[in-house]
Amino acid sequence: MPNPLTTPQTATTTLRAGRVRFRARVSVTPVGLVAIGGLVAAILLSVPPIIRAAGDARRTAD
Repeated sequence: MPNPLTTPQTATTTLRAGRVRFRARVSVTPVGLVAIGGLVAAILLSVPPIIRAAGDARRTAD
């Protein structure tokens, strides 16, 4: 029996706009999804300090 954490999950989508068609397919393991989630969380948590620092820099420059 294969390990469920290493079994890839696959998603496919097709977008059509007039005569143009775009097909995308992604395959990722559950462990990869956890890694992607961690990266997204880190990015989202880093935004408020960056905005706060930019506001502080602007106030001191005025």
